[in-house]
Amino acid sequence: MSSQDQDKPLGFWGCWALVVGCMIGSGIFLLPAQLAPYGLLSFGGWIIAGIGSAALALVFGRLAARTHCNGGPYAYARESFGDFTGVLMGWAYWLSFVIGVPTVAIAFVGYLGVFYPALNGNAMMQLGAALGVIALFTYINIRGLKEMSAAQITLTVLKIIPLVAIIALAFPAGSAANLPSFNPSGGSIIAALAATALLALWPFTGFEVVTLPASHVKDYERTIPRALITGMLTVVAIYLAASAAVMLLVPPAQLAQSTAPFADAARAFGPWGPNLIAAGALVATAGTINGLIFTCGQMPMAVAADGLAPRWLAATTKQGTPYLALILSAVLGAAMLALNYARGFLGAFEFLLKMATSLGLIYYIVVALAELRHSARSAKGWASVAVLGIAYSLFAAFGSGLEVLFWGVVLMAAGVPLYFYSRSRNANAASPSS
Repeated sequence: MSSQDQDKPLGFWGCWALVVGCMIGSGIFLLPAQLAPYGLLSFGGWIIAGIGSAALALVFGRLAARTHCNGGPYAYARESFGDFTGVLMGWAYWLSFVIGVPTVAIAFVGYLGVFYPALNGNAMMQLGAALGVIALFTYINIRGLKEMSAAQITLTVLKIIPLVAIIALAFPAGSAANLPSFNPSGGSIIAALAATALLALWPFTGFEVVTLPASHVKDYERTIPRALITGMLTVVAIYLAASAAVMLLVPPAQLAQSTAPFADAARAFGPWGPNLIAAGALVATAGTINGLIFTCGQMPMAVAADGLAPRWLAATTKQGTPYLALILSAVLGAAMLALNYARGFLGAFEFLLKMATSLGLIYYIVVALAELRHSARSAKGWASVAVLGIAYSLFAAFGSGLEVLFWGVVLMAAGVPLYFYSRSRNANAASPSS
């Protein structure tokens, strides 16, 4: 390893923690309640999401090994399709994480209510607690990459413990009588699979975060692909086992109304069970918030450094953290949270989740198209993997519904004026004075 690599703050375990830490969070800890109305058919959504996300992780890993710059989806789209597409993908990616931060903060507050029952049903207190956790992890990220990485590794290891505990508990304490029917709604199986695949996509999103800070990763051509694949396999195994465990431990009617399904499942441990699992869920969601906020700073900085976004977004502290981009993202995320809390706890969570995920589907499709364009003639196997990722993303988009797709398109379109404004400003700055 070169001395230059030794100075970089992110190694394999730091990258693995970013992949796993950004994936395992609010999704798995709240999603069993969202998927309960779909019964056993929801496992179809988990499997589709797992296969599709694995294909996308392979695509990102291959692109990361080939593209020598920061920015992840933005960099890959820009290299293949030009500045305009690159900026739009960077915009969509950034927005999806700005929306994702309050989504996960809502889940954090849901489990915090296990320790502070006064939060339950009190919208203003829930909102205040969610805003407080966003502010805390924005501050940690502003402190520096080493601090962020250390926090992420610790939180990722701790968050896996309660999930493994629930999986182990389900075998002796669970009951097959708690399992729901195959398709309780009686509706179209295809439509239900599309809806569950969209919901299940959210816990799988975030793996690509590790591709953003390539210049800060030791031996990134090998480290990033290895972290992506290892992290994805870790998460797929945990998700399938944990989801089955919760179904065995919690009756379907109770599960559908739960704001802390893993805490409810842990009641089989005894009186102390819910507190143990709720504490683990708080750690898990905190780790996800930490990773999402990290991304909210890295993406605008990468675009601004290329002169395709306002230059002030690339301003950094002495530790190299984009503090202005982080503060802007936190403010926007807090505003999004406040505006949507009128929908109620689970209503706000589900709507924001679908908004963030629908934006994610857009840049997943474009990045997979970038790999398909590169490998269509030279590497048929990789082209097939890219096609699988595209097909999965389109299938999940079918399940998102018109409202979410509409707002996804509106938010995407909002990035067009930003591109032309930034290009005009940079052109003026580059022209000689008269």
